[in-house]
Amino acid sequence: MMKVYSARLSLEGTSTIYMGSIPPVPPWSRDCGDQSAGKSSVLEGITGIPFPRQDGVCTKFATEIILHHHEEEARIAATVIPHASRNKSQRERFQAYHRVLSDFSELPGVITEAGALMRLRGSGVDDGLTFSEDVLRIEVIGKTGLHLTVVDLPGLISVASEEQTEEDVQLIGRLVDSYLESSRTIILAVVQANNDIANQGIIQRARKFDRAGQRTVGIITKPDLINKGTEARIALLAKNLDTTKLKLGYFLLKNPSPAQLEAGITLDERKRQELEFFSSPAWKEHRLDPTRLGVTALREYLQELLDGHIERELPKVRSEIKSLLASTEAQLATLGEDRPSTAHMRMFLTRRCMEFHGLVQSALDGNYHERDADFFRKHHTTRLRAEVHRLNGSFATEMRENGQKRKLAVLAPSDCSDQESESDSEDGPLLVTQEEFHKWVKETYLRTRGRELPGNYNHVLLAELYHEQSSRWEGIAENHVTKLFNITTDFVDGAMDHVVHEENMRREIILLANNRLEEGKMLANDELQKLLADERRQPITYNHYYTDNIQNARESSMRDAMQKAMRAAVEKDWNGKFHVSNTPLELEKVLASLQKRVIVNMDDQACAEAMGGLQAYYKVALKTFVDNVCRQVVERHILSTLPNIFAPTTVMELRLAWKQVLLPQPIHSYRLGQLQGISCRAE
Repeated sequence: MMKVYSARLSLEGTSTIYMGSIPPVPPWSRDCGDQSAGKSSVLEGITGIPFPRQDGVCTKFATEIILHHHEEEARIAATVIPHASRNKSQRERFQAYHRVLSDFSELPGVITEAGALMRLRGSGVDDGLTFSEDVLRIEVIGKTGLHLTVVDLPGLISVASEEQTEEDVQLIGRLVDSYLESSRTIILAVVQANNDIANQGIIQRARKFDRAGQRTVGIITKPDLINKGTEARIALLAKNLDTTKLKLGYFLLKNPSPAQLEAGITLDERKRQELEFFSSPAWKEHRLDPTRLGVTALREYLQELLDGHIERELPKVRSEIKSLLASTEAQLATLGEDRPSTAHMRMFLTRRCMEFHGLVQSALDGNYHERDADFFRKHHTTRLRAEVHRLNGSFATEMRENGQKRKLAVLAPSDCSDQESESDSEDGPLLVTQEEFHKWVKETYLRTRGRELPGNYNHVLLAELYHEQSSRWEGIAENHVTKLFNITTDFVDGAMDHVVHEENMRREIILLANNRLEEGKMLANDELQKLLADERRQPITYNHYYTDNIQNARESSMRDAMQKAMRAAVEKDWNGKFHVSNTPLELEKVLASLQKRVIVNMDDQACAEAMGGLQAYYKVALKTFVDNVCRQVVERHILSTLPNIFAPTTVMELRLAWKQVLLPQPIHSYRLGQLQGISCRAE
């Protein structure tokens, strides 16, 4: 919610930092500088909070002061925010710390407690750390006159010493940089008047992170400690006319002396003393801008600066909040709904079942645009019916082109190896010539002869020829069923991922679904073996295409024999020039010439009949087998059962122990509550 206060913008309820979850929202100010630069006194002047300074305790860690203006009784609360490097037990200990202060006189005790919690030296811990990356947060709600968050940071260390190691130097550098790099931060660069500004690293650090200079304000402290006669140098810097210029310029402040602080100087007294100090002849002659003198002027300027900064940053804030809301809602979807009881869990599962059933049915029907269109656009494997058609088509093509054990090839005899066993591999059929194919048929014919008369063949011959010729069907069909099962399993995994976002629950449900899929696969393989067993029996068909193919084969064989005899007769009896007059004598001569050349070998005749029967029956049986595999194996046992592998009836039958696995754990409910809270704030 946006609220106007004193004609200034503020973001009610959002100026608190949320480390690592919600992006920091202005207004923000960072009080930075070298050690002993007077940062804490500046901070006290801005916030009105009297910070203790003995032993330098409060500058050993970052201190956030969050001011909320409300027309209600003042409330002061202190908490400690653990650094990301803390382990779980330490984070829990830090997060358990919460102090409500009756007034600011209790602040020294809070700072000491925070230091002890961080195990810092000087806070009751002898062998502790010197500095910490943890954060003390003080939230003040009341008639503060400001909506502002200010952070007091430990002073930068130029050179390591016995008291402050190189690790301390690096730690403070990291801590300061982590705050300065945020584009929402207003940097209050505190420099000492009695120290050469070129030697104070905060200016260089601020320029590194604020190249445009739109959020860095220089603050010059301790002008009362400079040598007399050097006021001109400081005045030049305060006017922003020195070589070290800042786009937003400098403010000149006179902090209270230790004795004044000890006596409890008020803000009004501080304002009066600053006015008297800068009204002295030594400073008055330099005609300094009065709006740049004293902490009161700084407070007013900061509020105006923050107003403009908020207006510039607000579009980014809106964008980040939208992104945060989308991310939070995605995480909420991943966690799923809260399920405090078995009844809630059953209701939740039933809804997931219905979603899964609808998704699977759409995939099986090929309705990819009526519902869950986003799911079907993810990958081609989500369009299950299209994938099934593709694989069934490939299976039919493979059976038609490579299903036979021996395949006739138009090759020279020398191109076909006599060593059939070497050419007969699982990669494809054995390529043979017409002569080799006839040789194989004749060998089988001689091996299967029974009581039949010459010129006929035993019914066993066709069965043996067909069984061997179709022996590759089993491997091709099994491979096809495996491919269908794999794409079905992938589809189920994707569908579960789409409808069940919680990882633990999805894993358990997929395990259940996979068990059902495996049952279907076993039934499919059993069905396939039954079909293959049928093909190993004696051939039988009532398909009229078989008799048509037999008739066509016989006519083709007779035509070939007649053409061969005619060519021989013309060559021998008519010297290559054939002319017949339409007389009985000439016709009788033609018939006699053809008759003596059409010599029928009874064994060859039987083999030719068997070859014709094999080819006719193979075509009919192949089409039937392909259709049966697609219908009775794939559709019946793999696809038709898909909608029911995770159905409402399944939920009702679940064992109580299995249900308990799916009940959310306390950490799940806690995280769910966190995300729901973030979502509400973001909205």
